Amino acid sequence: MSKIWVFVELAKEEVSPISLEVMTGARGLGGELEAVVLNPQARLVTETLGEFGATTVYLGTDEAYGTHVAQPHAAVLASLVEQHRPDLLIFGATYDGRDICGHLSAQLGSTVVANATGISTAAGGFSVCSSIFGATLNVTTEVRGPTPCVLVRPKSYQAVGFGGPPPRLVEVSLPAGSPLGARRLESVVAPTSGPKLEEARVVISGGRGLQEPSNFALLDQLASQLQGAVGASRAVVDAGWVPYARQVGQTGKTVKPDLYIACGISGAMQHTVGMKSAGHIVAINRDRDAPIFKLSDLGIVGDVLKVLPALIEELRARGLEPQ
Repeated sequence: MSKIWVFVELAKEEVSPISLEVMTGARGLGGELEAVVLNPQARLVTETLGEFGATTVYLGTDEAYGTHVAQPHAAVLASLVEQHRPDLLIFGATYDGRDICGHLSAQLGSTVVANATGISTAAGGFSVCSSIFGATLNVTTEVRGPTPCVLVRPKSYQAVGFGGPPPRLVEVSLPAGSPLGARRLESVVAPTSGPKLEEARVVISGGRGLQEPSNFALLDQLASQLQGAVGASRAVVDAGWVPYARQVGQTGKTVKPDLYIACGISGAMQHTVGMKSAGHIVAINRDRDAPIFKLSDLGIVGDVLKVLPALIEELRARGLEPQ
């Protein structure tokens, strides 16, 4: 039986959503699932990790994991991998996940497959599906050898627990003399209202078709009526209209809402890779040949600055007032 490890990240003293997604996907591979969590608050999440299938949790609570970036995590992981030789190590494709995985692969000389959207078993190893060339092509890579690493994109799996028993806990220590490297001096969380973009059931995103930054107020109002979140294309983020935290796409966030409304977005592949798995896609664009219409379940050819006010008024008439 193969031994599969998942590197687990925390968000506000809870297991991050992408780590739960990755654990669900790893559980489907049929091997023995173990987790590694290196965080000063790691003890708070061990029960959750058992519920998602981890039989063993390697637990590190040194304060360095909360104050330093990547290097102490990679040092401990390298030591653990050399000692236990797992058959596969999976990370979520987050900022920290990519950083730690990069450091680790350099230390171990291990194979890394990035932008994975699915993993399955194969003869003598594992088969990884991933997106390349700006998400214009999906490829399948068979990985073998000592502990290959895979970075899985958000929303590639749906997080589902199954009520597993509490895991066996193994305390791990930061090796003496480990390099600590870069240190976090400050963390700033931008104030937000409503659901998080990557967790919202409804996402309304805007692009250059909105013409100017002030027109994002229409999206904010519609999102409030539908209890959704507001996203954006890379073009308007690069133009400084909205913060990067709202960007959806290959270099932004991956979302998988029940409903995605694209407002004035042409539909370049770099954007659609971040939202194409939405349950239902509605596109509003003046260009009837816009690529976004190829993905949409409902397409509205028209001026988004006329369509959105009409939609907002119709929803208000049906009793959906802004929250």
